[in-house]
Amino acid sequence: MARLAVLGAGAWGTALALQASRAGQAVTLWARDPARIAAIAAARENVRYLPGVALPAGLAVTADLTTALHRAAAAILAVPAQHLRPFLAGLPAQAPPLVLAAKGVERSTLLLPLELAEMLWRGLPAAVLSGPNFAHEVAAGLPAAAVIASHDTGLRERIGDLLATPAFRLYGSDDPIGVQVGGAAKNVIAIAAGAVIGAGLGENARAALVTRGVAELSRLAVALGGKAETAAGLSGLGDLLLTACGPASRNTSLGIALGRGRSLAEVLAERVGVTEGVATAPALVARAAATGVELPICAAVADLLAGDLTVADAMGRLLARPRRDE
Repeated sequence: MARLAVLGAGAWGTALALQASRAGQAVTLWARDPARIAAIAAARENVRYLPGVALPAGLAVTADLTTALHRAAAAILAVPAQHLRPFLAGLPAQAPPLVLAAKGVERSTLLLPLELAEMLWRGLPAAVLSGPNFAHEVAAGLPAAAVIASHDTGLRERIGDLLATPAFRLYGSDDPIGVQVGGAAKNVIAIAAGAVIGAGLGENARAALVTRGVAELSRLAVALGGKAETAAGLSGLGDLLLTACGPASRNTSLGIALGRGRSLAEVLAERVGVTEGVATAPALVARAAATGVELPICAAVADLLAGDLTVADAMGRLLARPRRDE
């Protein structure tokens, strides 16, 4: 049994804490807000984000970061990408190896999560966890697979040992760039896929967007030093299929609402969790532009979210692009 800290008590952090506990680890779940931790401790469930899922007796919860990290073999950072920087900056000097579960691009710097961690914590072992995983299904112990990405083979294997169970299969990857690009881009493409469904444009349009979206994320991954084949794996095509087609997807449901004519502000005001694709879209497009890569679907989503395009205009712009070989 190893000690494992999970930092961030949203749906995904809580699900990962449950999974690590299921894998036989001594887990401590941390959140910054003492009131939220007190509520979780009292109910023995995360009523706000994962209602009805009981926490096992051995899973500790705390609002004290030092307590959470004490003798931890690793720390999983399960926070939104736009909130990752303060979490990283607040870690103590003797931080354990990190597992970054955020998916996105930091809007102010255009950095991927692992790039941000390497900038702030040079030399600290770190890996990325990604893949087609809805938090409520992982929390329930339903079958799932994910990817641990790092250039450090030993770290990939250690994290796999900490989290894997027969129902939660973990694959290793030595392409953290490709894995992170897939995790970021799939949320943006899922908004587009939802928008075409909400606007009544049909399943053909959704299938075309998802397929061409894979091509977009593959191009960007390669331009940033990743591998094209990663786009066809769990963290690329797999995560995109789940996010663009699963009814529980926050990004797809946002796109559906926009396609039906609702405003972005109105939809976001009703939500508890973060819809990562909203902040990621403009950042991803800017990162691609700086690399000389064109992302027409992601750019259309960014303009749609900014209020510069309607769904019909966005689709018209994509369909009017010059014909080319696939």
